Amino acid sequence: MKAGRNREVVIGVIGGSGLGDALGGEGGSAQTLETPFGPPSGPVIRAEWGGTRVYLLQRHGPGHVLNPTAVPYRANIHAMKQLGVTHLLASGATGSLREHLRPGELVVVDQVIDKTHRRANTLYEHAAVHVEFSDPFCPVMRSWLLDAAARTVAEAPHGAAVTVHDGGTYVCMEGPAFSTRAECAMHRQWGGDLIGMTAMPEAKLAREAEIAYAMVAMPTDYDCWRPREGGAEGMDLLQEIIGNLKKATAANLALMKAALADLSLLRATSSPAHEALALGIWSDKSRIPASEAERLKVLWGSRLAGG
Repeated sequence: MKAGRNREVVIGVIGGSGLGDALGGEGGSAQTLETPFGPPSGPVIRAEWGGTRVYLLQRHGPGHVLNPTAVPYRANIHAMKQLGVTHLLASGATGSLREHLRPGELVVVDQVIDKTHRRANTLYEHAAVHVEFSDPFCPVMRSWLLDAAARTVAEAPHGAAVTVHDGGTYVCMEGPAFSTRAECAMHRQWGGDLIGMTAMPEAKLAREAEIAYAMVAMPTDYDCWRPREGGAEGMDLLQEIIGNLKKATAANLALMKAALADLSLLRATSSPAHEALALGIWSDKSRIPASEAERLKVLWGSRLAGG
């Protein structure tokens, strides 16, 4: 991370369950984009949040019609890059694998375990591109979000603030079915804190596109490792999960808008993601097909200059 001044910051927001519907209702102007990977999940909405321009996208499409595997992750990331997005703020509903991560709270995740196997997980199919990914979520954006969380806690009426947890390991499974009890036990033994279906390959593709990326997870239940309180099941359990999702969604929107009210940290500090391709292109640049250089010119930028 390097300190600096007046860095350009363009914010993109990708929302999943719960927040996706809220993003669709933010107003603003809709843009329909095309990418080398087909159309994104839906129109990208250009809106203003607290005086900050943001680009909003519903990950599962309007009406939540795309299951996690069917989400066009590559098109979504390329669309954000086309629009000049430098920092991407994502959210998604998850199950909690830990007692202290209570449903309805928020987690600014810091690690991920990828269990997906049916999704295209690179933007570069005709070159060897190996980006650094040891810290999959931008540390600058994480600090920015946690600072905003501290402000919202300080400003909230006593007992009204939602807890925001610093760090957690997100296990990303293929889905769309939820975990078996045996899988859930395994995820906990691995050190997983949250279980979800959408962080990957989204985070990896953002890194390949040199976009800083952070995710706020919204636990809605304790998955299947913990007995349901009061033996809740069926419709009662669903209503409980929906209630937790609504609570977390409202808190997440408040957190995002509080963060967007002060972009000074993002402007002053570069993200490691913004230099991901500097050492990540292992192919002889002169041997990368000209057609591929042209097809992905939005992603390559000036990285192929000089061959």
